[in-house]
Amino acid sequence: MSNPLDTDAGSELFSSYEAELKLVQADLNQKLDQISELSGEPRKSAVRLAERTLDEANELLGQMRIEKQNIPSATRSKVNQRFRNFESDIDAQKRKLKTLSDDRKALFGNRYSDNPDSDQQLEQRQQLLSGTERLDRSSQRLRESQRIANETEGIGRDTLADLQIQRETIQHTRMNMLESEGYVDRSVKTLRGMARRMATNRIITVAIITVLVLLIIAVIYSKFH
Repeated sequence: MSNPLDTDAGSELFSSYEAELKLVQADLNQKLDQISELSGEPRKSAVRLAERTLDEANELLGQMRIEKQNIPSATRSKVNQRFRNFESDIDAQKRKLKTLSDDRKALFGNRYSDNPDSDQQLEQRQQLLSGTERLDRSSQRLRESQRIANETEGIGRDTLADLQIQRETIQHTRMNMLESEGYVDRSVKTLRGMARRMATNRIITVAIITVLVLLIIAVIYSKFH
């Protein structure tokens, strides 16, 4: 690990970065130790946390690289040595993290096997193929459902169009019926008027005939008396 910082050898800002980096390194070491004891999904999560901590350490190291340029040259050599120690420590932690993250058997648990001919590997392939087939069947069912939905939507549109046409036809028929009823009403009124006129004409004809008969009777009577 890096040597403690001599406060007389660098700026206060560099000292602050160095102290913070030591805390981050300690945290990273703790995470690396935890990774070696885990497997499966917990190990994956621990690896991701360690990677974020390593990024934070590299960021602090970059800030220290910039800040050490402002340190007087008389004391810069000691600071450079401590800086190189920090770089060496972080590189070692980076390599350890890479080794832990490359351990696929620990990452995937007992499901992973390096032997492609092992029963576990064959079972993994069969499970993968089975999952792929189920996914294909699900996709086909989804496409079929979508096709049926599209056909149903088309039938619905056609049905609505037919209903609209039938509605317009019914409305047109109703208007024709109303118009025909108007014609019938006018025809009935006309027939009634004609009947009244015929009755009046019949009465007048009967009256005229009656008068003529009475006149004829009167003439005949006058001749014989």
